[in-house]
Amino acid sequence: MTKVTFFKKDGIYYGFKEQGHTGYGEAGDDILCSALSAMTMLIINTVEISYASRVDYTIDEESTDIQLTVPAALAENESDEKKRYAISGLIQGYFFQLNDLVEEYYDYLSVDEIETDVVLK
Repeated sequence: MTKVTFFKKDGIYYGFKEQGHTGYGEAGDDILCSALSAMTMLIINTVEISYASRVDYTIDEESTDIQLTVPAALAENESDEKKRYAISGLIQGYFFQLNDLVEEYYDYLSVDEIETDVVLK
């Protein structure tokens, strides 16, 4: 099962952590795992290229664990309100997309969110 935990600060989505392999299919042929990977890379590429903002992420190929944070989603790191809103909205959209997937793939995927006090620089 893949567990995805989204990070929020003051109600603003700024990152997430994905842990574990979904187990829906064999490694390399798991369509659910492929979907998660594709959506994660979409977020990384959109933030880095379209929004010209830094994405801090680690991907452990062996364990399939991923952690991603975007400092520019938070006011203390980005003065452009529209950019903050776009970045946080992208991450929040991923949260809602995964919750839709949980309805069908509840044995393979879980989604949660936590409120943090983290300070990103």
